Amino acid sequence: MVELTGVFPVLPTPFMERGAPDPSALLRLADFALESGADGIVYPGMASEVETLTPAERASLVAALGGHLNGRVPFIVGASDADPAQAAIRASEGATHGATAAMIMAPAKAGRDIAAQAAFFAAVAAASPLPIMLQNAPPPNGAGLDPEAIAAIITAVPQIRFVKEETLPCGQHVSLILVSSADRLDGVFGGAGARYVVDELARGAAGTMPALELVDVQVRLMRAWRDGRELEARRLYTSSLPLLTFQAVFRVRATKEVLRRRGLLAATGARAAGPVLDPQDRRELRALLQLADREGLFLAHRPETLS
Repeated sequence: MVELTGVFPVLPTPFMERGAPDPSALLRLADFALESGADGIVYPGMASEVETLTPAERASLVAALGGHLNGRVPFIVGASDADPAQAAIRASEGATHGATAAMIMAPAKAGRDIAAQAAFFAAVAAASPLPIMLQNAPPPNGAGLDPEAIAAIITAVPQIRFVKEETLPCGQHVSLILVSSADRLDGVFGGAGARYVVDELARGAAGTMPALELVDVQVRLMRAWRDGRELEARRLYTSSLPLLTFQAVFRVRATKEVLRRRGLLAATGARAAGPVLDPQDRRELRALLQLADREGLFLAHRPETLS
């Protein structure tokens, strides 16, 4: 049994000015997560622009990160691929470099066909040395499986030991998955940028897998919740929610801009498709950061909100 619980941020992929990945910057971001008290680290995932990385880039970055972490916290390797053979290769790469589980998205191409999804995960499991975390994301990236389908797939493929649930309503789905499959799972995590984290924790989620830029805040929230200080957990959640809502629109570009303003990332270039911040968006982000700072959200790496 692999025990995973708490805050597991998904690291973004930093890129240099000419567009190549920057492994040194990635390791500095990992250090920020560790210094913040993260319980584990996930890489690469959707928040890492994984769909834009070549297989060689993925392998190189996973090797660098795994070696840097060196077992200090659990490392969940993102191994999603529409081809189960390739997903197993990604999982094996992670295992070579210290990963404890492989996060694999239920593929969109299989849709809600339970037999097709079970066949996909069975093929991965047959060749993967790691236990599997089934990532259930909504279309167009994922299949958006309902909890009954997830239960059936878990029953068919016992190597699936964890679920990362990101399909709305996330909280209700966490409850239903735990009711139907708790005896066959080691944990259900919330995702969706931690925008529903308190509800998920109240329903028994093992933890959350957000983007990186507020990991220190989310660690404080998690510790408050575990200590029974629900009001403090909710205060931190409420204070962070405007920034999480902003990130829901601009995704990795918002993540990287907040990290830049906190002095944690120099270059904010991104390969992923999606909206780009315009001058008014940058002014709005500055206002949100100023408000969050006044509410005591940032204890270290306070943002340079005027930049």
